[in-house]
Amino acid sequence: MILLAAAMLGPIYALFVTEIGGDLMDASIAGGIFAFVAGLVTLISGKYSDRVKENELIVVLGYFIMGLGFLLYFWVSSIIFLFIVQAIIGLGEAIYSPAFDAVYSKHIDGHKSGTQWGVWESMNYFATAIGAVVGGGLATLFGFRALFIIMAILCFSSGLYIYRLKRSVL
Repeated sequence: MILLAAAMLGPIYALFVTEIGGDLMDASIAGGIFAFVAGLVTLISGKYSDRVKENELIVVLGYFIMGLGFLLYFWVSSIIFLFIVQAIIGLGEAIYSPAFDAVYSKHIDGHKSGTQWGVWESMNYFATAIGAVVGGGLATLFGFRALFIIMAILCFSSGLYIYRLKRSVL
């Protein structure tokens, strides 16, 4: 669900930026802010996740921060606020990503790691493909605000799902 949520805005992001008065350069800077924050915080969160017993809870935190960021899109009406939201989403992604990879790696069969990582990567691409089309359809039919609410719900649902799983299952 988190992958689907993140993919829903990707191909139509620049259209949203122009809708709030920005241009292609603003969309590019916003993307750069997301990536810079995610890159910087990933270094820190990766080290921290090695010290935490239940990485799943870090994943939950990251999902909730991303959900908050997607929900905040609902109120974005300026480029500055957009930049702040992008930083929040980058923070969420950076928090969950190393912890998720650690959890996933713990449960991989060492003799089939290529296959199992391949399944994960393939699922990521399929979710991106579906999310891109569904996101465009939802924005076309209901507008960006409805899309942002759905993206946030998917993130929060992902976080709740991981939180409620028995840790031995993960």
